[in-house]
Amino acid sequence: MFDDRTDAGRQLADLIEGHDVEADVVLAIPRGGLPVGRAVADALAVPLDIVAARKLGAPGNPEFAIGAVASDGTVFLNDEYIDQLGVDESYVDDAIERERAAAQEKVDRYRGDRPPLDLHDKTVVVVDDGVATGATTIACLRQIREAGAARVVLAVPVGPPDTIERLGAEADEVLCVETPPSFMAVGQFYASFTQVSDDEAMRYLD
Repeated sequence: MFDDRTDAGRQLADLIEGHDVEADVVLAIPRGGLPVGRAVADALAVPLDIVAARKLGAPGNPEFAIGAVASDGTVFLNDEYIDQLGVDESYVDDAIERERAAAQEKVDRYRGDRPPLDLHDKTVVVVDDGVATGATTIACLRQIREAGAARVVLAVPVGPPDTIERLGAEADEVLCVETPPSFMAVGQFYASFTQVSDDEAMRYLD
């Protein structure tokens, strides 16, 4: 569906413009969201910044998300998974503090001396290269709400239909180029889906 993340960003920008979204700022979720976000921000002629969150991995299975926490401490917990796995409250608390610090460290490293953009009363478009479970995306969307945004639009190139539907409860509008029912991973819908390094990702903010 997409040549690479820049191509995905251009297709996503076309979709956003077709929905008459009057964006004030684009926030990309690093690292993979930054090439997409750069293309979107350039097409919409608005500033680009980042919003970061980290997933909370299950005990013994760190890749399985039981929730996520944003850099400001905004938390999303999947209570159903936590109950099913019998995850201890102290484990969750420790994971939240550890991953919040990691998310904040990433924000500080990417922004450098630049202050965060003012989101109060703004229309904010949140961009990533795709969504799978949506846990970190939810934490990011909630952080932006807490920052006083007037309208929050999530825009992604690809995601499974059930996740996209669930994210509709967290954003004012969700725009997705493709919602294939046979979804395994975001990367399967890109001809080139190479890992984005921190150095490369930071260059998109310049």
